[in-house]
Amino acid sequence: MRRYGKNPDEDDVRVRPNRKGNRPRTNIRPKHEDAAGGFVLTVDRGRLTCLVEDRTVVAMKARELGRKGVVVGDRVAVVGDLSGAKDTLARIVRVEERSSVLRRTADDDDPYERVVVANADQLAIVTALADPEPRPRLIDRCLVAAFDAGLEPLLVLTKSDLASPDKLLESYGALGVRYVVTSREELADGGAADRVRAELEGRITAFVGHSGVGKTTLVNALVPDRQRATGHVNAVTGRGRHTTTSALALPLPAGSGWVIDTPGVRSFGLNHIDPSRVIHAFPDLEPGTEGCPRACSHDEPDCALDAWVADGHADPQRLYSLRRLLSTRERREGD
Repeated sequence: MRRYGKNPDEDDVRVRPNRKGNRPRTNIRPKHEDAAGGFVLTVDRGRLTCLVEDRTVVAMKARELGRKGVVVGDRVAVVGDLSGAKDTLARIVRVEERSSVLRRTADDDDPYERVVVANADQLAIVTALADPEPRPRLIDRCLVAAFDAGLEPLLVLTKSDLASPDKLLESYGALGVRYVVTSREELADGGAADRVRAELEGRITAFVGHSGVGKTTLVNALVPDRQRATGHVNAVTGRGRHTTTSALALPLPAGSGWVIDTPGVRSFGLNHIDPSRVIHAFPDLEPGTEGCPRACSHDEPDCALDAWVADGHADPQRLYSLRRLLSTRERREGD
């Protein structure tokens, strides 16, 4: 049944008056061309602390962003009160295109991706050489996530006064991953912080690691004017306690880069990882995949990489390392 007849015109259409006296809703969103650029420093219960020019501004997501997530490291457009004064609140109206996204899932069966940080260009994987013991499977998983996200990995090994780093470094030698070894004494006198800081110059670096490895202690040494709470290792379980509960971006002294401290992780799920992208982190092996069968996992009898390496085009240890990383989803992190 036609509401307005067969050939209605504009005079036939009744417009219900707006009893609130405000403008009717529209799907046309403002462009906010005058919005200021901001950098998200931390997120806490729906409130986002952003750096806008030289001011720290607290903001919330605008309704027009819908379910789009905003995370630490995001470049955003902000409107409203940008004074940074106490009890003021601005609005984030746009999230700029991300250059990189570091993701993880709770485990390998979890389909829900969690964005750890955005726009980082380096991932510092912090692990203790003892107290607690190193977890190579967790390191492997972090490396896979870094390669998938296009981040350059950096191994930071702490507590070298308790155990030698040689065995662990030997297992990652073929990957060519940069590393820094530190001890508790060196952290206390500042020498270790200087060496680590040299690897962070001009970069946005996300720090990840399981609890108790000294990650936040290291961050405190790197940025001494912004101290975060630190914890200890449980003598019974050998595991650390989560003391960092939210990611936080901190500027290095003299504005030479950024450190993003993230909460300690117990697991690093890779359900979101496409194994075919990991090969891109191995430019010396990638040409050898041209002869691989379709959808090759690079760890099967018909893989062309075996012949490629046997012909002397690449180091066999590099192929072993690639396959070890690709198999991390099939192994538990404690193995």
